[in-house]
Amino acid sequence: MLDLIWFILLFGSVVLSLWRGEPEAITLALLQEAESAVKLTLGLVGNMAFWLGMLSIAEAAGIVTMLARIMKPVFSFLFPTLPTQDPVAGAILMNLSANMLGLGNAATPLGLKAMQRLQELNPDPSEATAAMCTFLALNTCCITFIPTAVLAARAAAGSSKPAATVSITFLSSAVASIVAVVVDRWCYHLWGRR
Repeated sequence: MLDLIWFILLFGSVVLSLWRGEPEAITLALLQEAESAVKLTLGLVGNMAFWLGMLSIAEAAGIVTMLARIMKPVFSFLFPTLPTQDPVAGAILMNLSANMLGLGNAATPLGLKAMQRLQELNPDPSEATAAMCTFLALNTCCITFIPTAVLAARAAAGSSKPAATVSITFLSSAVASIVAVVVDRWCYHLWGRR
């Protein structure tokens, strides 16, 4: 469906520019926006590389395993059906850490790894477990302490105050996380999912 929408927008703009007698406007706009996209992307690379490197160092240094042990009471509350010593806790923690740092693109492969392990633990592969639902809710509404990607994008775009959105991002993501956990726990008790 989204492909169709993009096609209609693109086709409509080409037809409109030809109808108005300005076919060069599309070419000029495409070239200018492609250049802007490359500049913005290059501005984000350093920031993303730094935080991804920090996450890799933390994983290699065993900090993830240590944090998983420290966070055991929270994990036991959020994921009561998961085995206590399973490596999925580290994968979930890495995903949530990336989300907390505002690294959505970095969180995606970590989230896929965690969900893959959750599926391996699933007794009925055709149905999502309670742990999978909880992880999806947390992944979607994760609290963001440092919206790194937003800060980098605003700085690359030349914002005079790139950090102006930090407090509202933290507040809104904290509320979203609380609501997600409350609704997840309510659904867990309502339907008694495994």
